[in-house]
Amino acid sequence: MKARSFLIALSIALLPAIALAQQAPESRLKRIKDTKTIAIAHRADASPYAMLDEAKQPTGYMIDICKRVVSSLEQQLGIPGLKIKWVPVTIQTRFDAVAKGDADMECGSSTVTLSRMKRVDFSNFTFIESTGLLTRTELNAKTLVDLAGKKIGVVGGTTNESALRNALKDRVVNATVVTLNGREEGMTKLEAKEIDALASDQLLLLGLAPKAKDPRAFMILDEALSFEPYAIVLPRGESALRIEVNAALARIYKSDAIVDIYNRWFGRIAPPGNLLRVLYTLGSIPD
Repeated sequence: MKARSFLIALSIALLPAIALAQQAPESRLKRIKDTKTIAIAHRADASPYAMLDEAKQPTGYMIDICKRVVSSLEQQLGIPGLKIKWVPVTIQTRFDAVAKGDADMECGSSTVTLSRMKRVDFSNFTFIESTGLLTRTELNAKTLVDLAGKKIGVVGGTTNESALRNALKDRVVNATVVTLNGREEGMTKLEAKEIDALASDQLLLLGLAPKAKDPRAFMILDEALSFEPYAIVLPRGESALRIEVNAALARIYKSDAIVDIYNRWFGRIAPPGNLLRVLYTLGSIPD
């Protein structure tokens, strides 16, 4: 009887733990395996990293990398025919989509920061960018100092905004910061002379400038305001998924695939710089 009473008491004591275990959230990696589907958040306004082609399908440097990651995950996880569910997001909703479970990863021009790590996780780096400035050629500006007294537009809540404000403070430059909802809005205001410069990632500005009515009327200053390491956005607390994604990136960096992807999107602009070459090398983690 004593043994039986002990077992009953033990079972009652363990009930809360069993209930908690049953209520534990399903891991993203298990969900991907069970559904044979991976949800990828993408933006339409981050050319050449993430945008829509003429058929309204996601395309760009980061989209190509993530497609290769998915192909590698098929082999690593033994999931032939792993499907991609594309989830459209904006610059404001990209992190929430991953954090809330609407997407398993986000592929775009998202910079890794310590503050963002409180909400989401990141893969190994996928690109190195910097904050640049697009101005009207007629201003004859060479550096940020030459924009003193001018209006500079930047998308609100981005690392570009932080970099711009810090640079203005560090260089003791008095300029008006105009917060924007997106780069396209910034280009419209720049053409209408409502602002005098637009701050954003340099290669994003290179992709935006040719779309102007008169591209020759604009120029990018030869000055970097910040260091912007990009990565694939991942959910916090999902180390198994992060390891698989990093393993896939390592295989891409070890192969000619990364050369093909880079040349497709940036080959006409410039070859990969030394810093980016180092990034690819460091990302080639051994199996």
